[in-house]
Amino acid sequence: MTTVSIKEAKNRLTELARRVEEGETVVVTRNGKPVIDLVPHKRQGGLNWEAIAEYKRKHGIDKIVEYVADDFDDPLPEDFLLRPLPE
Repeated sequence: MTTVSIKEAKNRLTELARRVEEGETVVVTRNGKPVIDLVPHKRQGGLNWEAIAEYKRKHGIDKIVEYVADDFDDPLPEDFLLRPLPE
């Protein structure tokens, strides 16, 4: 891990970016106190469609959701949360 001041980081940004691309973390300080960590960009996660397809194939699943009611996204009645739960 490398620590540099903001002024130094400004002057050496290209070099620091290369180090970060190689996996190093760079701590940027102001008045000796850390204010920024330069870290490698992390790609946003999401669904792994290939893994889902493999899981479905392995377990013989054709559909994740068999049925969705026609009124699924209709507004709920105003007193919905005020009613006691059924026993």
